[in-house]
Amino acid sequence: MTVLRIDKLRTTLRLGGRDCDALREVSFSVAEGETLAIVGESGCGKSMLAMSIMGLLPAVARISEGRVILGSRAIEAEPESRMEKIRGAEIGMIFQEPMTALNPVFTVGSQIAEPLRDHLGLSKSEARKTAIELMERVRIPAAASRFESYPHEFSGGMRQRVVIALAIACRPKLLIADEPTTALDVTVQRQILDLLDTLQEQGEMGMLLITHNLAIVAGHADRVVVMYGGDVVETATVRDLFRAPGHPYARALLASLPRVDRDLSELASIPGRVPPLAMLPDGCRFIDRCPHAMDICNRMPPTVELGEGQGHTVRCWLHVEGGEHAADG
Repeated sequence: MTVLRIDKLRTTLRLGGRDCDALREVSFSVAEGETLAIVGESGCGKSMLAMSIMGLLPAVARISEGRVILGSRAIEAEPESRMEKIRGAEIGMIFQEPMTALNPVFTVGSQIAEPLRDHLGLSKSEARKTAIELMERVRIPAAASRFESYPHEFSGGMRQRVVIALAIACRPKLLIADEPTTALDVTVQRQILDLLDTLQEQGEMGMLLITHNLAIVAGHADRVVVMYGGDVVETATVRDLFRAPGHPYARALLASLPRVDRDLSELASIPGRVPPLAMLPDGCRFIDRCPHAMDICNRMPPTVELGEGQGHTVRCWLHVEGGEHAADG
């Protein structure tokens, strides 16, 4: 069953008196029980995508085209009053920095209990009991006694567990994890990611895992969407992406990974950087950094499928028959 479907989504920002596309014709789906990773460098549109789905865009941004379909209904045009009910109840979100996601003046227990009362209508005592159970579920030691603790009394890893408890409190259909382990050390990162895997399997929710870390993708995702400059440039299973990446940008990302059989001095890098939003090219967004750039790359490439019915797609003229010989026009 499909939990989320994004169909040709375009999110536009008003910058310097002109409209700029932060997301351009983004399409993908997330199934129940599936982890779909969104990967790419900073500035590629990953967090803007999450904000578009959640209805949390800044005042200068708007969804100008496309659909965001949660379950069986479109939510991209829902009023804020309706989105307040959807957020937390049907879509949970784990933010990058747990300290900014938690209110420092309220106890962690009261913050977990609040959505239980607001969305599920539980009484104060029922919400407290359920909040403690959630704290235990995310493996917070001595949960009952920590209910009255404040965020600053928890370590970074424990605060992130509180944020996860908040995100799953109402058993959402979709969990969005936006760089959920960025501020944590490697050992705690592994614990948090393993916890998310377990919780997802128990709840059968779909998960959108937003990350720049391909090692995390390899160990915790089922499928991958590679983004660059607001475009989806490749979609594949984890196995297919690591075995046979089709887009030059995906290849470059994988080539930059450290390997045990290669000296660190041999690490490849991608020349240049993601251009500012107002300076993105009209055609392939990667054209200025691509070693295979052709004249036709000044036109937006189509999305084509690699293989036969495997769901491996790429947006690149290199994979369009005759594309390398096509003329501009």
